[in-house]
Amino acid sequence: MAYTTINKSSEHFNTKLYTGNGSYGHGITGVGFQPDLVWIKNRVDNADHRIFDAVRGTDKSLSSNTTNATVTGVNLLHSFDSDGFTVDDDGAINTNNNAICSWNWKAGTSISGATVGLGTLKTYTGSVNTTAGFSVIKYTGNGTAGHQFPHGLGVAPKMVIVKRTNSSAQWIVYHTSTGSTGATYLNDTGGFNTVQGFWNNSAPNSTSMPLGTDAAGNGNGDTYIAYCFAEKTGYSKFGKLISNGSDDGAFTYTGFAPKFVMLKPNVTDAWSHWYMFDTARKENLNDMPLYANLSTQEGYYGGSPATNYAQIDILSNGFKIRRGSGWGGGSSGRELIYMAFGQSIVGSNGVTAKAR
Repeated sequence: MAYTTINKSSEHFNTKLYTGNGSYGHGITGVGFQPDLVWIKNRVDNADHRIFDAVRGTDKSLSSNTTNATVTGVNLLHSFDSDGFTVDDDGAINTNNNAICSWNWKAGTSISGATVGLGTLKTYTGSVNTTAGFSVIKYTGNGTAGHQFPHGLGVAPKMVIVKRTNSSAQWIVYHTSTGSTGATYLNDTGGFNTVQGFWNNSAPNSTSMPLGTDAAGNGNGDTYIAYCFAEKTGYSKFGKLISNGSDDGAFTYTGFAPKFVMLKPNVTDAWSHWYMFDTARKENLNDMPLYANLSTQEGYYGGSPATNYAQIDILSNGFKIRRGSGWGGGSSGRELIYMAFGQSIVGSNGVTAKAR
């Protein structure tokens, strides 16, 4: 079991479930910290994901299942609070009596300055949590290959999610397992692309994230938001696995008990979703995913019940695929990338970590 310097993971990441009331000023408490990234999904209605961050500010929403620019409205996320957040009456995040899920990450330390690398340098602002390996960075593109934005993490990130905010564009994802020439899109079911235009064929380093010329990440004068994740022993893990096509499926060691797992198969087909599991909604057998690229309710594909649900077990030291066919992660020999957050049972100096 891996040691960790994060003795209480819920001080940095937490899944918070709540019930909508349809009214302005519905305060959601119990997150455990003031979140800087709040990702919300209605569990029972077909509704867009709503993604908010403290760097862009309140009432500014992006949706991982669309390519839309930032939506601004007075009825969205009202405030980031000391123990959660407050929502207004937008149906996707506060329909009366609907069950709703939120995933929350803490950054908290403000950073700002000029971008680096090639071309005309631009401004950036952000918020970073080096302890937990997470930052939110807002930057302006310059259209030049070799432009880079500082991420503030102090170590190279393992996963970076970038979205152009001023106009429509794909969500582009860097993942350590796809490499510096690869990317995939958070908003669709495509496989992993090999395009130099995303990251300029260069891996991120301990200070900055490289950019190519693709307008989804570096259009001249365009504005972007980036969610950057570094790996922390006993708390977060980013990697890939190969499925074996069995109901006694592939086991992936993380070194901690995951609270949240997101999986993406490297294939282009109707089942190659971004599968989002968490233990707040269901523990084992966990067969009710939400999907970053879909507006559908949990456990459903395209608005109708799935005949074969995605299934995983979440264990004390990793996770295991439990259905060997009928979904994007089940076929034999299929590669999947993942991100996971959770809690090691062994904290710093060998002491038992605090309860989650």
